[in-house]
Amino acid sequence: MSWIPFKIGQPKKQIVPKTVERDFEREYGKLQQLEEQTKRLQKDMKKSADADLAMSKSAVKISLDLLSNPLCEQDQDFLNMVTALDTAMKRMDAFNQEKVNQIQKTVIDPLKKFGSVFPSLNMAVKRREQALQDYRRLQAKVEKYEEKEKTGPVLAKLHQAREELRPVREDFEAKNKQLLDEMPRFYGSRLDYFQPSFESLIRAQVVYYSEMHKIFGDLTQQLDQPGHSDEQREQENEAKLSELRALSIVADD
Repeated sequence: MSWIPFKIGQPKKQIVPKTVERDFEREYGKLQQLEEQTKRLQKDMKKSADADLAMSKSAVKISLDLLSNPLCEQDQDFLNMVTALDTAMKRMDAFNQEKVNQIQKTVIDPLKKFGSVFPSLNMAVKRREQALQDYRRLQAKVEKYEEKEKTGPVLAKLHQAREELRPVREDFEAKNKQLLDEMPRFYGSRLDYFQPSFESLIRAQVVYYSEMHKIFGDLTQQLDQPGHSDEQREQENEAKLSELRALSIVADD
């Protein structure tokens, strides 16, 4: 949102107190910031959800690729290990999908709905600004006739200008009062509106990672070889790689 006051037809009289203008600009500025933050948060939440889904889908694809590896046909232990991995990845993907669906419904959609009210707010501010410009223009017109010599025609025009000014002034004052009353209420409502969403986000993450702890705990028990540390496995891999490098078909010329 942006609000740029016009500078055309300014009356000499200060028709809107400076304190009122400062209050309006302060409250409206807070809502501008809130709109930007809401848009950014919705975008970031959507990117995070998409990345989560891509991660679990990729993990499932990797486990399926491993299952189709010829080694699985030759080594039963390797087949059992990859089958356990595949089962874990599919369980992870299912829980991840459930988590993302929950976040979409309880966080992303509410963010989108909240953001959809700002265009109406923008329009109300524009209507207030237009009413203020009309008010200033007619006030300047009244002041112009007030400064002229009080002849019959001038007095008639002054009376007409004051009659034109009255409903315009009342319209601006009503719009200004409504916005000054409701903008702080709208800003304050964000707490009650978003708190359930963020609580749901936290619960969804807690449930998901609790399930992940169980899934990978089970997988660890199935894959761990007693007596083999990570360092020992690394040494075994290096020994196997050395044997492969010793083959003539991969030897350096």
